[in-house]
Amino acid sequence: MRIIRALCSLAVLFALFPLLTIGSPVSETERLIWDLEHSYWQYVQDGNLTAYQNLWHKDFLGWPSVENAPVHKDHITDWIISQTSKGLSFRLVDFKPAAIQTNGDLVVVCYWVTSKWASNDGKGTERTIRVFHTWLKTGNDWQIVSGMSMPVPAIPGK
Repeated sequence: MRIIRALCSLAVLFALFPLLTIGSPVSETERLIWDLEHSYWQYVQDGNLTAYQNLWHKDFLGWPSVENAPVHKDHITDWIISQTSKGLSFRLVDFKPAAIQTNGDLVVVCYWVTSKWASNDGKGTERTIRVFHTWLKTGNDWQIVSGMSMPVPAIPGK
């Protein structure tokens, strides 16, 4: 009888573990989207523009913080090429999720990312931006169909 109680207790603990560790359940889709967001930044860091472009839907429209006007998929790598052509390499410093919401075949994510474009000696200025992406499921794949980013203003004295 004690073994059955112990097994039941373990089953309840494993069922509640996601709630204890992150505060709310995360669906398989949400976990997949967060993994894709991490891949997004890894592709930038690795300079893998092909894999990076494959994350974007053919009808993408968004407004990156480094652009003066909205862009379509055909200009989504401009911000990377503008820095790598100067010999700089991307370094991800921090990734901090803010929110995620699923609505059928659409998932919206919001997060902060801190990064820097570093010279060969590793020097570069860190910058934090807020990111908002809308992912659309097309067939079996998820792709970014819309998004926007904006810099987090520097706090005086920090």
